[in-house]
Amino acid sequence: MRYKAVIEYDGGPYIGFQVQPDGKSIQGTLQKALKTISKGHNIGVHGSGRTDSGVHAKGQVIHFDYPAAISTHGLWRALNSVTPDSIRIKEVEAVEETFHARYHTIGKRYEYHVDLAKYPSPFTAQYMLHHPYSTDVDRMQTALNDLIGTHDFKSFCSTKTDKTDFVRTLTQAQVDYDAENHHLTFTFAGDGFLYNMVRILVGTALQIGDGLRPVDEMQRLLAVKDRNEAGPTAPAHGLYLMAVDYMDRADRDAKVASWEDHRR
Repeated sequence: MRYKAVIEYDGGPYIGFQVQPDGKSIQGTLQKALKTISKGHNIGVHGSGRTDSGVHAKGQVIHFDYPAAISTHGLWRALNSVTPDSIRIKEVEAVEETFHARYHTIGKRYEYHVDLAKYPSPFTAQYMLHHPYSTDVDRMQTALNDLIGTHDFKSFCSTKTDKTDFVRTLTQAQVDYDAENHHLTFTFAGDGFLYNMVRILVGTALQIGDGLRPVDEMQRLLAVKDRNEAGPTAPAHGLYLMAVDYMDRADRDAKVASWEDHRR
């Protein structure tokens, strides 16, 4: 039986979602948990995408094939009993065997959190970027509005990427200010994101808010398509994967049929 699960995690103790030769990963920890509750079976875990070292998630999606009959409630309880406190399984559901957590995504939503207080709180320092400067939220929002739509985001992608297609569509690029707590929340939603894209967008937006770049800077950066022209990559610990959207069952089945036709 194939299962889909929504999970949340504190990315601080991990080298990222994906298993790597050295270090503890989210994927590896989940596979170890599944091996424990399945009494020794090696069960692969597939995620909606990678998150880098230190990046958090409140709505990461995974799938895996479990080798025995078990209720979704029983599987949910069993997994939460053997995973560390830094990972929680929020929900589990049985899905058709053709469902794929990565290949059937149609969109994702991220948040990036910034603490503008003069001195950082010890309760948020590991989960928010500390930026103790006067920054203009209206300037940042005006700049972010230029990102909405379909663009080539090469200027906002790490040079370490192996991607050759940098075109993505953003449906939301927003910054909100919590005056009581002196917090900024950036929200980005779209059909897909490039390596370090959100973190570079935030680093650039903060420079615009601080007056270090003009308010129309995003337009220029979209045009020049040069990572060296954009702002710094904001630290990983302020970034959260909030939600993943999927195509419906009919569209997934049609995609599988297309793959099968291609193989023939």
